Amino acid sequence: MGVFTLGRLTTVPASSNTALLAPTTTGLLMSAGLLDEVGVVEIDPAVSDTAATREMFDLDAAVLANCVVVAGKREGVEKIAACVVLSTTRADVNSAVKRLLDVRKASFLPMERAVELTGMEYGGITPIGLPAEWPILVDRRVAETDVVIVGSGVRRSKILLPGRLLGTLPNAQVVDGLGLEVAGG
Repeated sequence: MGVFTLGRLTTVPASSNTALLAPTTTGLLMSAGLLDEVGVVEIDPAVSDTAATREMFDLDAAVLANCVVVAGKREGVEKIAACVVLSTTRADVNSAVKRLLDVRKASFLPMERAVELTGMEYGGITPIGLPAEWPILVDRRVAETDVVIVGSGVRRSKILLPGRLLGTLPNAQVVDGLGLEVAGG
């Protein structure tokens, strides 16, 4: 298991090359018993951006997932969550996320803060290995994708795994309508 091929990407089991994963990503996969269930592939960090990855490796946008970190406050208490949506959509921060976090306003966490709090590299942030107290909101379309590509915590690799596994992560919640369609997506 853990060997997947999509477009021009072919993985090796994550267990065979943990150096391509952020330490927290490796830790979560190991503790969840998923290290052999997911694949990892090394890429040029210059193409870690979703659009560049799609073009470079001839991938369908419907198999690429983005993980964005959002935050909001209610009564002075900050709530942070990760949203995982297909690249053909964008996270519905103004409605779905705001409602799910029970905050007055939600917005994307600034890049520097997201990197600091996750311990991951910008452009490689993944839902796998985030702080344990953060909810992970997974759009149902991601969870229903046979094999999805997500970041690995570092820019120099990608993880491929069955989308359903993202819905089984600690604190994960599969959400209908988390992702809004993007024009031309």
